[in-house]
Formats: sequence, structure tokens, C-alpha cells
Amino acid sequence: MALFNEQEQELISTAISEAEKLTSGEIRIAIDKHCKGEAFDIATAYFKKLGMDKTAHHNGVLIYLAHEDHKFAVIGDSGIHKVVPEDFWETTQIAMKAHFAGGNITQGLIAGISLIGEQLALFFPYQSGDINELPNDIIFMDQIKQNT
Repeated sequence: MALFNEQEQELISTAISEAEKLTSGEIRIAIDKHCKGEAFDIATAYFKKLGMDKTAHHNGVLIYLAHEDHKFAVIGDSGIHKVVPEDFWETTQIAMKAHFAGGNITQGLIAGISLIGEQLALFFPYQSGDINELPNDIIFMDQIKQNT
């Protein structure tokens, strides 16, 4: 059984699109079944692999989830990391974890996307001419690994 049905994937992609309407920042979701190691380390490697470190304002944020191992991480590029409150990453993870604990992965991701979008909009508001630098779809890393 797939982790997300088509409607859930659409809800997540729409949440990213809505959050990004208010900011020049970029939000992506990367999904694995298993995480061999620390979620933060895997997320950091994927961040670079997905080109998220190449955004114009270094304001990309990646939510990484290894759903079968119940591990996840939220990381941001240097631009956003410098300006958000010190406890922002932990607070975001706590909000997401509350949904995950109840078995609602989709709502957990949407909660994280919303919180991230609010901070990105605050520090990196949408500017005329901003372009969507990265796709808003969910990246299933297991599928990428199989195709490489």
C-alpha cells in the first residue's frame, strides 16, 4: 500500500504551493521507507542532492521522513537558518510529531509546511518577479535510488 493516496499527495503539494505564494523561499518533501543512520544526516545529504542549496536566497527548507522507521528531520539552508528563532526547528518538529503520533502523516506534513511557510514569508516575503525555483511535488527517494 502506498504511503499517500493521490488526494493526499495533492493536499501536500497544494500546501507547499500556498505557502510559497507568500515567500521567495522553497519547501520540499523527501520520503524514504527506511533511514540508515541519523535522519538529520540523511536529510542534509538529500538537501544537496536535490539542489536545494542552490536557491537564490539560500532559503530552501526540506522535510525528510523515513516513514517505516518513524524518523524525520526538518532542515533549512543558511539564509533561513540565520533568521528564524533558535527554537523554530524543534517547535516545528513537535507540531508535526503530534499529528504523526496520531497516525496522520499527511496532516503532520501540512502542519510543518504551514509553520515553515509563515517563517519564510516573514523573513523572505514574496517579491515581484519571484519564480518557483524547485518543484512542489513529493520526492520518493526510494524510487530515485532505484532509477539511478
